[in-house]
Amino acid sequence: MSNISKDKGRVVILGGNAAGMSAASKIRREQPERDILVLEKTAYTSYSSCGIPYLIGGLIEQVDSLVVRSPQKFREKYNIDVRTGHKVVEIDLAAQRVKVQLRGSNQIADEPYDQLLIATGARPFCPPAPGLDASGIFGLSGLASGIHIHEFLAKESPKNVVVIGGGYIGLEMAEALTRLKLNVSLVQKSPEVMDTLDPDMGALVSQALRSIGVNLFLSEGFEAFEVENGRVTGVITPLRTLPADMVILGLGVRPNSDLAKNAGIELGPRGAISVDGRMQTNTANVWAAGDCATSLHRVTGQQVHIALGTIANKHGLVAGTNIAGGEAWFPGVVGTAVSKICAVEVARTGLQEKELQQLGTDYATATIKTKTRAGYYPGSGAITVKMLGERSTGRLLGAQIVGMEGAAKRIDIIATALTAGMTVEDIISLDLSYAPPFSPVWDPVQTAARQLVKKL
Repeated sequence: MSNISKDKGRVVILGGNAAGMSAASKIRREQPERDILVLEKTAYTSYSSCGIPYLIGGLIEQVDSLVVRSPQKFREKYNIDVRTGHKVVEIDLAAQRVKVQLRGSNQIADEPYDQLLIATGARPFCPPAPGLDASGIFGLSGLASGIHIHEFLAKESPKNVVVIGGGYIGLEMAEALTRLKLNVSLVQKSPEVMDTLDPDMGALVSQALRSIGVNLFLSEGFEAFEVENGRVTGVITPLRTLPADMVILGLGVRPNSDLAKNAGIELGPRGAISVDGRMQTNTANVWAAGDCATSLHRVTGQQVHIALGTIANKHGLVAGTNIAGGEAWFPGVVGTAVSKICAVEVARTGLQEKELQQLGTDYATATIKTKTRAGYYPGSGAITVKMLGERSTGRLLGAQIVGMEGAAKRIDIIATALTAGMTVEDIISLDLSYAPPFSPVWDPVQTAARQLVKKL
């Protein structure tokens, strides 16, 4: 039964992608007459950032394929006032207004609000380094940056590309650029790629990258960029200079929270905007959602910053419901993520060993190698599952999976179990489906659980 209340004044939303437009759409559905203004600094709204590497790699041909709803559609069909190319430069909490630099000019205008939602997303991270402002160096933070990379590749025809950082973006971009027959090198400070995996599991992904021709330089951070005539020509590490006609920054992202910080709104881990389960900040009438905001980690009970589209859309739905006068609560995350590198699927959820060590948790792990399907069935591929549990209670703490087709989505079993607070032994008893085209008789997740129970 809905308890949506009457209109409570003008809503201003900063940011027009996943969280912002999910919230705007929810508010419009519940309150057809409410005044909703969305301010977006780029030319695009409601698009799939996750699809950008596939656009660059040629698997997706049209940019429009990544746009879910255009600004024009939001204006005409949903009566949401979306203004693209408008950059918010200040939040004035006392006056309840934002200052906006208007599209195509230096003119500043004031926009008043009764409720403000900050959904400004995240930005690529790169530590200060000599030559960082050279042409040919790209961070991937949204559709506009993806289009710039796409255009640069078509116009400049680079041959040597260096990817700095081995996270999800870095690895997906390395694969995409390899598809284009470029010479791709990847520099990573850690001993293996993917810091969100334990090193033993990350090593499997490193091996997959080498198999498609990516040159890996592990345990090797970068120091500076070599530049000639304003263009990048190389990446300088402590051990070598790698030739580079183009550089992709894959060092992860940081919350785009400067507007909130400058306004005096409380920040949390990694500088993300601190919110409660309703997505409300510590300031009256101000909300935050998406990649710029915190989430509760359901395993540790601590606030975390995880920038993923799935979380952003849920944040936006919860924020929109509450702004419209309803009651919704975001219960938190368990840190689930998947990716595909060449033919290898990668998945993780919960906590990894270094996090458990930092928490002082007494834990055990089990790693098994088996097949994605019945061994005799055509197309069966290798899968490695690592599972972690707490010794004193038997509580499930996390898992990581690397394998061939059909491996990654098995992580959803673990994510569901973590959300439900299940033990490792509970997983063994789950009534999971079986047929030779899909799984061995004992699903790899349950095989890993059986091994881990012995250690607990």
